[in-house]
Amino acid sequence: MSSLPARHSRVLSGMRPTGRLHLGHYHGVLKNWLKLQQEHECFFFVADWHALTTHYDEREILGGSVWEMLIDWLACGVNPSLARIFIQSRVPEHAELHLLLSMVTPLGWLERVPTYKDQQEKLRDKDLATYGFLGYPLLQSADILIYRATAVPVGEDQVAHVELTREIARRFNHQFGREPGFEDKAQAAAKKMGKKNNKLYLELRRKYQEAGDTESLEVARALVDNQQNITLADRERLFGYLDGAGVVVLPEPKVMLTPAPRMPGLDGQKMSKSYGNTITLREEPAEVERKIRTMPTDPARVRRSDPGEPEKCPVWEFHKIYSDAQTQNWVQQGCRSAGIGCLECKKPVIDAVQAELAPIRQRGREYEDDPEAVRSLVAAGVEEARDSARETLEEVRRVMGLRYW
Repeated sequence: MSSLPARHSRVLSGMRPTGRLHLGHYHGVLKNWLKLQQEHECFFFVADWHALTTHYDEREILGGSVWEMLIDWLACGVNPSLARIFIQSRVPEHAELHLLLSMVTPLGWLERVPTYKDQQEKLRDKDLATYGFLGYPLLQSADILIYRATAVPVGEDQVAHVELTREIARRFNHQFGREPGFEDKAQAAAKKMGKKNNKLYLELRRKYQEAGDTESLEVARALVDNQQNITLADRERLFGYLDGAGVVVLPEPKVMLTPAPRMPGLDGQKMSKSYGNTITLREEPAEVERKIRTMPTDPARVRRSDPGEPEKCPVWEFHKIYSDAQTQNWVQQGCRSAGIGCLECKKPVIDAVQAELAPIRQRGREYEDDPEAVRSLVAAGVEEARDSARETLEEVRRVMGLRYW
């Protein structure tokens, strides 16, 4: 979990629309989102443009997939009152920042992203010799930087993407963060905070720059952040004046490493639609029970009287997620001694999964029955996201010399 103070933490995360979500999405991403929205300012978006970078030839399923995923988010408890929920393509500022960042991003930076060649290998059946695919890490960077996100929750495999974003922000700030008369403008901005705050700000700046007092730096940043009567440009000048770096137009986001429990599929592999081994979040109870009852078990247990080995059974992986220590001990002893049968072993898992999905299924039905409410929630999230994105883009245009009058 990030060590950033909650009042300064703006978190951004997104998911490609793949239709109805399953237990792997819930345990791997959504449960973490529910916690983050309570602790940080969160932006959660449907990454529909990203879906086109690899599946541009399957656009006919995109609309339905977006809709189903949004309902699943809401049904799981992602709360529009706590987080901004929106669709990437409805905020065109993402695309403009992507374009502007492409002017200063070296081609080699994109070619060295680890997933670039990995995905080409995995998706050999698709023509990925496109700029959209090469440039998708830069689009990810634009997604993050357009909101000045301070933290991005990712697993280990996505750290390289956040590091690329940090490099791009650093390069951009170095290129465009120096403005004529910067020091005079920063001092003028400090005076706008009022005599008392101006004096405190300058004292905190002196302590940091002369003695390396990082606590003074954080206090000074909080002081600036809480000012209501200064412009965005002045705010960035004051942040930059603290450490002498110039105007920090695009802050470098921090990696927020998140726990990523491996949710097993019905066959013991990772749960994935491509393996056909999923339980979706709004699956009907009878279908959930059928899927778990027919899960494969330890192949050594041909007969009820044959002892088994839980570590070789996909059902045991579900017990490790859903069962308490007492039940797990019952499984370990009962399976190895043939004291319980496979269907008996599966019963606690069925009950636990059904209990987890019941409220999600119920809320999902409510949103399915009121599509206009979903559209309204998302439309409000889009407008809030655009308000924030416009502020950033206006500053980017200014420092790049694109404001002509």
